[in-house]
Parts: sequence; C-alpha cells; structure tokens
Amino acid sequence: MTVAIDDFGTGFSSLSYLKNLHIDKLKIDRSFIKDYPEKDNGEIAHVISNIANKLNLKVIMEGAESKEQINYLKSIGCNLIQGFYYSPPLTKDEFYKHLQRTLFK
Repeated sequence: MTVAIDDFGTGFSSLSYLKNLHIDKLKIDRSFIKDYPEKDNGEIAHVISNIANKLNLKVIMEGAESKEQINYLKSIGCNLIQGFYYSPPLTKDEFYKHLQRTLFK
C-alpha cells in the first residue's frame, strides 16, 4: 500500500508531515501551476518538487492545462501529472469509454 498527501501546499499541509508521516507520494496543488507561465514562473512548484525528490517521494502535480505546463513539470522532476490537458474529470462510464478509445484501439 502506498500513501500520498493530496493538495500539498494549501490548507493545513505542513512540511513536518513530510518528515513525520510515512508517505510515498506528494500531490502538489494546482494553484502552484495554474498561472504558469503568464503570471507565475513556477518556482514554488519547483521548490516543492525538489524537496519531495530529495526525500525520495513520487511527485504528482495537479492542474496541468497546457503542453508548456507539461514540459515544465517534467523538467522539474514531476513523476506524474494530471489535469485538463489530458482529460477533464470523468464519471465511471465516461472513464470506461475513454479507455476504450485510447487504450483499446
């Protein structure tokens, strides 16, 4: 079983969780990439990703909406990326149809 912290960097998340909880993955909140590159240089996402990588955690980034964001997130060490660039949220039935279209061609 693996454990992840979701929406890291917002709400009640804390750096102490990275030390005190036995987690495997860190999911970074979309607020740190949503305005990249127009109004944000992505440095906070970069710093959080660096910390997670140094702690041997898998890094998941939420909220990617453009190819430019995807390329940047890959360059800063994000292992997994989710967002509207790949797909909007789907119901179970929509997900199965999506799988059939993309994986089972």
